[in-house]
Amino acid sequence: MIGACQTGTSRYREWGAGMKAVALTEFGDADVLRVQELPDPVTGPDGVVIRVRAAGVNPVDYKIRAGYLKDAFPYHFPLIPGWDVAGEVVAVGPAVTRVAVGDAVMAYARKDHIQWGTYAELVRVREEAVAPKPASLTFSQAAGLPLAGLTALQSLSAVDTGSGDLVLVHAAAGGVGHLAVQIARALGAIRVIGTASLRNHDFIRSLGGEPVEYGPDLPERLAKVVGGDGRVDAVADYVGGQALEQSPAIVRSPRRHVSVVDPRSKEQGGRYVFVRPNGGQLKALGDLADDGRLQVEISREFPLEQAAEAHRLLEEGHVRGKVVLTVD
Repeated sequence: MIGACQTGTSRYREWGAGMKAVALTEFGDADVLRVQELPDPVTGPDGVVIRVRAAGVNPVDYKIRAGYLKDAFPYHFPLIPGWDVAGEVVAVGPAVTRVAVGDAVMAYARKDHIQWGTYAELVRVREEAVAPKPASLTFSQAAGLPLAGLTALQSLSAVDTGSGDLVLVHAAAGGVGHLAVQIARALGAIRVIGTASLRNHDFIRSLGGEPVEYGPDLPERLAKVVGGDGRVDAVADYVGGQALEQSPAIVRSPRRHVSVVDPRSKEQGGRYVFVRPNGGQLKALGDLADDGRLQVEISREFPLEQAAEAHRLLEEGHVRGKVVLTVD
């Protein structure tokens, strides 16, 4: 039971009956993800319990599952992955003021301690991380927005992306990259160039970007596209590796390149960003979606029970946009 909080009645279950979740009890490959019955979350004073309608699947999820981040975050088993959620509020803590039972919401649900994620029927999120679900987006699209959208916004803001800028986005067809192309335009960039494979060039154009193929000769091909000194005002790296190594040479000022993949960008004079929950920024992204200025591309939807298949697909790479789990 929740205690002193406001609750609503779920349309499919009784409160306190226990929830279905996909969790792991050991690190490993995708097969360690299994459906389990686990206790309902407790709100706490400032918590919001969300009935999950959809949960975004992100590369960080399979890195956690595989144990790659076990030294970066405290954790406990059983561990439910997932940091993206869209759904309906079913309970709020007594100190909550901005959210009410019945609201359709979305959130970047990362916590400093990893255990109770979003691959579940219910998840608790701090009020500060929650934003209204945009009316123009489905629950699946809304679930694909928080982590990737905030990553794009916070990284572009870290390098002062603004009016008149020429911006390069590495991995522009991916989950973060396709949103970054659009957000950079919304921040005032006059041109946004995105690296992508040839099969995704039309997709980049549909987002308002100019595609260029990635590879070792990117600096030379970029110079032909932009003219002048062949460099850009700001660079956002969402893939690492070769892209990170190329960034300092193709940006006019080293401080205006940022990576969300590799903190070695700081050694190059650039910035490193690890996305933080921010309900206010997330609402601003939702407003962009409702204004028709931000679209969320969903590559594939899986039912919750097929979370392992979703992980396998994402680990293969080359996914356009977002992968999402749906919860009935």
